[in-house]
Parts: sequence; C-alpha cells; structure tokens
Amino acid sequence: MDNASILLTAAILFCAIVFCYKVIVMSSRRSRDKNPLLQLEVPPGSLGWPFIGETIEFISSAYSDRPETFMNKRRHIYGKVFKSHIFGSPTVVSTDAEVTKFILQSDAKTFVPSYPKSLTELMGKTSILLINGSLQRRIHGLVGSFFKSPQLKAQITRDMQKYVQQSMECWRDDHPILIQDEAKNIAFQVLVKALISLDPGKGMEFLKKQFQEFILGLMSLPINVPGSRLHRSLQAKKRMSKLVKNIIKSKRDKGLIISTVAQDVVDVLLNDPHEQLTDDLIADNVIDMMIPGEDSVPVLITLAVKYLSDCPAALQQLTEENMKLKRSKAKLGEQLNWNDYLSLSFTQDVITETLRMGNIIIGVMRKATRDVEIKGHSIPKGWCVLAYFRSVHLDETNYEWPYQFYPWRWQHKEMVTSSNFTPFGGGQRLCPGLDLARLEASIFLHHLVTQFSWKAEDDTVVNFPTVRLKRRMPIWVERR
Repeated sequence: MDNASILLTAAILFCAIVFCYKVIVMSSRRSRDKNPLLQLEVPPGSLGWPFIGETIEFISSAYSDRPETFMNKRRHIYGKVFKSHIFGSPTVVSTDAEVTKFILQSDAKTFVPSYPKSLTELMGKTSILLINGSLQRRIHGLVGSFFKSPQLKAQITRDMQKYVQQSMECWRDDHPILIQDEAKNIAFQVLVKALISLDPGKGMEFLKKQFQEFILGLMSLPINVPGSRLHRSLQAKKRMSKLVKNIIKSKRDKGLIISTVAQDVVDVLLNDPHEQLTDDLIADNVIDMMIPGEDSVPVLITLAVKYLSDCPAALQQLTEENMKLKRSKAKLGEQLNWNDYLSLSFTQDVITETLRMGNIIIGVMRKATRDVEIKGHSIPKGWCVLAYFRSVHLDETNYEWPYQFYPWRWQHKEMVTSSNFTPFGGGQRLCPGLDLARLEASIFLHHLVTQFSWKAEDDTVVNFPTVRLKRRMPIWVERR
C-alpha cells in the first residue's frame, strides 16, 4: 500500500470516529431536549477524545504521588462537580461532600454499582458489591450485625493478639521488618478465621496463595482467554470456591440448626432461611469479604506506621497512651479486651487521620438508573458517577493543612460523622467491617509501640490500582 492509500485510509477512519462521536453527542442532546429535567445542564467539563475519553490522563495521575491532580485541575476550571469520560463511560465526577453524600445514601432506584468489567467478572453477579435491592440489604444486615457483635470482637481480639505476638517474637534487630507483609499475613489469618473458621495450616496457605492470584486480576484487562491475567484469577477463584463449599457442606452435614450460636460468617448465612442464599452465593461472598484481610486492613496498619514514623510527636503521645494502658492492666492482672483497645482516644485519632490521608478506598462508582438532579446539575440515565473521596479528604476548605498528618484535629469528635469524612463509604453499602478494621489496627499498634522502638527506611505510597507501599515499609526495630 502506497503513502497516498495509507493517508486516505487514515482520513476515512478518522472521519468515521468523528461521525460516531457526533452521533452520540447529538443523541444525548435530543434526549435532553425531550426531557424537562435535563433542561438543567449536565455539569461542565470535557468528554475528551472519542471512545478513550480522559482515561489515559486519569490513570497517569493515579500512578503519581498526587492522584487527585486530575480532579484538582478540572475543579479549578469547572467546579467541584464536573463531567468526564473515563473507563469507557461518560461520567459525572463529584469532589463535593454534599453531592457525594447524596450518591452514597441513594438507593438502587437511583444508582447501582458500576465497576470495570474485569472486577465484575471476578466478583460474580451475586457479590454483595454488585447486587441490589432486598437481597443486598439482607446479606449486608446479617454480616453487619455479626461483625458488630461483642462475641466476634472478642474472638478477633484473641486471634489478633495471638498472631501479632507470634509474629513479633520472631522479629530481630539485625535485618529490616517489612510491616506491610507482616500486617497482611496477620490480618488475612484473622479475617479468614472469622469468615470460615479456618485455622493456620495447609488449608490456610493454599487459600492465601490462591487469593493472591485472584486479587491480581481485579483491575486487569477484561480478556478471558487461557494464559491471560483475568483467566488465571478466575481459575484461582474456582479453587477457592471449592474449598469454601467443602466447608459449607461439612457444616450442613453436621446438622447446623438455627439455635446454634454462629461462629463465623458462613454460620450466619447458613442459619438464614432465605432461599436465595445458595452455597454458590455464600462461597462467592465469603471470598469477596477476604479482600480487607489482604488489602484494606494491612494497608491501614502500614500507613499508620509510616505516618507515625514521620511524626515523632504523634508517635510519642501514642506510645505514652498505650504504655499507660499496658501498665494499668498489668497491675490489675488482666488481659486487654476489645473495649480497652477502642477506648484509646489518641490511638483512634491516629487511625482516623491515617484513613483521611491514606484514602485506602479512593471513591466509589455508580450508574444512574434514571435521570437525576443533584445540586442544580443533571445526570442522565445510564451515565456513571464517581464519588471521589480523596479530593474531599484533602480539600483545604474541609481540613486545615490537608497534606499534614495531624491526628490532634480529630479531638473534635463531631468531625468524624460529618459528610467530609467517608473512608468506609456510606449509606446502605457502608463497609460492615469498619469497627473491626479499627480494632485490628489498634491491637497491632499497641503491641508495636509497647514492645519496640524503631527507625523507618524511606518508602513511598503507590496509589493505583490499589494503595500500597512501594518497598513494603521496612523498619529496623529495637526491643524495649
């Protein structure tokens, strides 16, 4: 093919793309003209290039140490609510606390979850992250009630103390300790015990290996062919599902009855008479609930250690508070219970500030099921919305010195419940394990600061596709 033919082909292709793009835009305008609600304008912004939109710039910013720069650039031009086109969909982005609160508190008649295709394939259609309506509320309510129970908090405390102590007994001062790895190993075992009553051993090691293979595919290309990242992750989930379903079968064979006190999440779901709670649904959701044990809780612990390492005043106050509690309990000859850990006020302030700065969950994506009006703007049916928590948490109009780790700001407790602080989401999809995450982080920090002093090596936070520390947070410890 000569140069002229190549140029002609390229020109035809370009014209075709432009034509398709104009058709989409004109169709959207005609729809708006027919609908009185949509006389209100879609928020200002840019849809970027045809088809790819602004996805490349969004991801490029996400990989930087300031992923909110994509949002800040557009907020400066268009305001806190603007339109974009990311991950294949026209999207209204909210960096406004009030709009985000509206999105989080809306029910399935207004917004439904919307996630990348690879994630939805791996989670499955019956995942609590994706289902809607009465079934979602039922599962969320059952799991949430169990996670709030004093019985489970006491079990989590015993297990967390046991695994933390076992881990820390092996720490030496002649080589660095990788906090992220230590926290992952501990938190995963604690959570799996709460989900399926599996103790450490060959089964746990098998499950951990398969889970790590599974989680790598959550933000992969949606190509399910042998050898692809998504295919390998799906195969790993099948192997995990088989293990969990064997546990479910074993419980059924033992004649589990409703009067039995639930020991784990599987018991809770099996005890419910709802016909939709099949073994497949229970297995899928139990696997999905393992994600905080591999991701959210360990990262919360790791970030707290990093921020404390960089803020000697906060570390000193936290250490004094925990040493005081340890001495008082020792004098009484008592073990610490879950309420003791959660009563450490400054420790809770440190965890809260870590959640604000760290933004382990950067936001949530929803899709409008109908035309929606929010704060004078319209969101057309079928458009996505991205409630971006990170921009709210780092907004100087919401927090003084937003990029400074300053846990003392949380001594005004009313701020924790404000719409400016949503690290665990909100509404009917509020993370049911938020209290357990705080409890596990409190226990780890207590044992760390009362047993060791340390020096941290330099490390950087990676924010995409999930938050983590690049070097896994190495520290050099010295026993007290």
